[in-house]
Amino acid sequence: MPDFNRNHFELFHLPVAFGIDSQALEQAYRDVQAEVHPDRFAHAGEAEQRLAMQWATQVNEAYQTLKLPFERARYLLGLHGVNALDPNNTVMPADFLMQQMEWREQLAEASDRLDVHALDRLEQDLRAMAQRLERELADQIDGRQDYTTAAETLRKFRFMEKLLHDIQDAYEEIV
Repeated sequence: MPDFNRNHFELFHLPVAFGIDSQALEQAYRDVQAEVHPDRFAHAGEAEQRLAMQWATQVNEAYQTLKLPFERARYLLGLHGVNALDPNNTVMPADFLMQQMEWREQLAEASDRLDVHALDRLEQDLRAMAQRLERELADQIDGRQDYTTAAETLRKFRFMEKLLHDIQDAYEEIV
């Protein structure tokens, strides 16, 4: 069985980095999951079955964390002692706050008018911004090891994900 003390990257034998090979992650997940899957321990003792269940849970959690860019960045920052979502640190640049308000207004207007085309345009703009922020995170975490700046970028990225989710909700209300 794998070692409970390893971090998520070590569990899957991946480099500790934001930029990971998603296919390598998928394959590593399948390999480790096959090794610890509770079905393999169906005829084992109760203690081994419990341990296998704990491992399967931890492997699934590690996979979900590394699979999603936001969660992966948050986890990596945590490994470096940075709590990116510290409730005491909500500082955001004024220009980003203004942009947030503008995007929220655009979303409200498009929703009120039931304007799918306006939602499409807004979604495209936000996805482009989210991709840019994801590239910035890769540079800040992997390239420069600037974890403080990466934490601020991650907070922006979180806002983008929430707003994209709100756009999906708006689509559902229109349809």
